[in-house]
Parts: sequence; C-alpha cells; structure tokens
Amino acid sequence: MAIYSVILLTAAPAGQSSEAGGAYVKVDGRESLLRAVEMFLNRDNVKQLQLVVTQQSAEEAKRKFGANLGLYGVKLVAGGVKWIEQIQAAGKNVAAECSHVLVHDTARPAVPYTDIEAAMGESEKSDAVILAAPVRSSLIELDEGSAGLAYHLPSRFMQIQTPQIFARKVFDQMVKSGAEPHASQVKIVRGSPLNIRVGSASDASFAKAMIAMLPKPKIRAASSPFDEAQW
Repeated sequence: MAIYSVILLTAAPAGQSSEAGGAYVKVDGRESLLRAVEMFLNRDNVKQLQLVVTQQSAEEAKRKFGANLGLYGVKLVAGGVKWIEQIQAAGKNVAAECSHVLVHDTARPAVPYTDIEAAMGESEKSDAVILAAPVRSSLIELDEGSAGLAYHLPSRFMQIQTPQIFARKVFDQMVKSGAEPHASQVKIVRGSPLNIRVGSASDASFAKAMIAMLPKPKIRAASSPFDEAQW
C-alpha cells in the first residue's frame, strides 16, 4: 500500500499569482486552508501533513491556526512565495517511510473524496498523477498585444486541479531541480467541476454551495452492538 506525505500549499500555482491569497478566504466562516487540511485527516494511508505558508506570514499563521493544526497533527512550515519554493521547503521534511507525496492547493476547499480516492488509486500505477477538469467553452489564443491568433476547441484542453500526487523518486527530483515533471510524464485523472479555486468572497459563496453538493464518504455500519459502542 502506498504511504502518503501530504503537502498543503498557500502559494498560488504558476500562472495564478494574482490569486495567491485564496488560501485565507473564509468559506462559510472558516478559512479555505483549514477546510483543505480536513480533507486529508483520518486516512490510514496518510503518514504526515505539512501546511506551508510564506516566511512573512509564519508568525501570524502560527497564532491564528496553531491550535487547530496541533490538534490535527499538522506541521506548519515557512517557505517562499512561489509554488515550487513551498514544495521545496516542505520537501526536506518528508518522512522516509512515505512512498508518495500528495501536493494540494489550499485555495481548493471542495474536492470530492471520490476524486481524492481516484487520484490515490492511480498513483499506485503512475509516477505522477494530477486531477484535471474539462474546459467547457472554446478558447482563443492571444499574442502579447491581445490580438487573436487561433481558436481552440475545448476538447483539446483541461483545467489543472489539485491534488497532484508524485512517486517519491519523482518528487525528490522535483525538489532538487525546482521544476515540475513535463506534461508528457503526467497521468490525468478526470476531476469534478465542483473542485474550484477560491480567490474572493464571491468565490467563497460558490464554494460553500459546492461543498454542500459533495458526495459524503460512506460510514461503515455497525455489525454488532459492540461495534456500535466503539463509535
């Protein structure tokens, strides 16, 4: 069985720097980053969890979230402002027994548990796995002056989501090189459109509605009165 180290990032992925504060947007009264952390708790195959914040916000994050993170068993790590810098900051702490590393954008608080399970399942067979959702509208390619160059059908593109999962050897190379695997090395797992990235209060309202629509994990039914007493 694969054993996972989970790294939760507050930096925005490359190309989305304008939305870097999404992790701290409150969704139904609680920061997105806390909701993201909770998606990976109580999983037998998750060995450790790390939440990475910037050096500048580390003290404030410790003050605001330290109690919650301590209760959850999550290590708070200070890193850079870029996606790959935060991966590198947490990378040196990954437990030796972890065979895979799962990376998640904490501005995504509404990932169906079935998508996480599907990505984990595929990671047993592929060295690099990412969730991605279909693009629903046609796209137009622009030059630097915003002039149109070409139309593209939506069937040719997908929106990259997280979590993303890497076999340990691939992750270690990513930390060393400071570069993510080439797209040709990545296995795509189709994700849900409910998995949106929040960046504003209006996004938070939408995310709240998405969370209410998420399928819930099945709870094992008690097979005897003794089992029931253990819950």
